[in-house]
Amino acid sequence: MKTKLITRRGYQQLQRELDHLWRTERPEVTKKVAWAASLGDRSENADYQYNKKRLREIDRRVRYLRKRLEDLQVVDYSPQQEGKVFFGAYVEVEDEQGEVLRFQIVGPDEIYDSKTVISIDAPMARALLKKQVDDEAWVSTPTGRKLWYINDIHYRSDDS
Repeated sequence: MKTKLITRRGYQQLQRELDHLWRTERPEVTKKVAWAASLGDRSENADYQYNKKRLREIDRRVRYLRKRLEDLQVVDYSPQQEGKVFFGAYVEVEDEQGEVLRFQIVGPDEIYDSKTVISIDAPMARALLKKQVDDEAWVSTPTGRKLWYINDIHYRSDDS
């Protein structure tokens, strides 16, 4: 089950997507479906079939977003988080070979548009929670356990 946490920025992004689908894209596709349907034989009409399929995809995403937005809990930055890894943290870690990773820990609904974020549900994020700079974290991976050192933790209060 997915965690129900989300950053304010992520929540606003999902709201914008829902608004765009409902107010812009769905009305346009509905017009195309109506136009294609008026041409007659729907079984041979690629425009009708494609746009009808697209309309079902939009409706499915709209239903999902409406339900998900109701369930999500927005987590805003708090100064008490400073110095430790919590939800919303920007973290830099380094392994024993010197490989450095930088990412923000966000909710599972926010990870699809960026390579610079990881889900709070990911093994790496779970291993880092409540740790501080210079702490070590063992992370279970498909190839075995791997040791990471925490180099930096910071938060941005402007992520709202």
